[in-house]
Amino acid sequence: MIRKLKVLLRHLWLDASDTARAIPPDLLERLAQRVTASEKRHSGEIRICVESSMPASYLWRLGGNTPIGALIRERAVMMFGKLRVWDTEHNNGILVYLLLAEHAIEIVADRSVARHVSPDQWQAMVARMANAFRERRYEDGLTQALEECSALLMQHFAVPTGPGGAEPGPNELPDTPLLR
Repeated sequence: MIRKLKVLLRHLWLDASDTARAIPPDLLERLAQRVTASEKRHSGEIRICVESSMPASYLWRLGGNTPIGALIRERAVMMFGKLRVWDTEHNNGILVYLLLAEHAIEIVADRSVARHVSPDQWQAMVARMANAFRERRYEDGLTQALEECSALLMQHFAVPTGPGGAEPGPNELPDTPLLR
């Protein structure tokens, strides 16, 4: 019960102003530029979402048989759908979801990407970034996430370059991270 109360207070304490402090406008612009540059090299789409805390409707379910990690994953999957990352032409979108209240990151990939990358590979990627987020080095962690997601998309969905090479497809999703 005390653990649940601590989690509830942590999430109720943080709001959008905390997200804006963690990801100031200059960092937001740098991240958007990195996403744009990445998407010129492959046909995938990368979306970043940073939330200060989860809505109370998620938190009330905490406890019993529902660990916080499951709720964070559920929220990330919901945001994947809400932001229409699943709705790209080649089904190769990736959502990088950061939850500040828990210093947690989730990566949700659409089905075309998921065919090429095992859940263990995603978990290893998240584990490599975890330290940066725990230490509140959000730019380092998000840049690493972008680089690793970009490398996977380049490996499996590269846009041919050079004479006669294809042009990158249309930009289907906003490149600027969503802050909530």
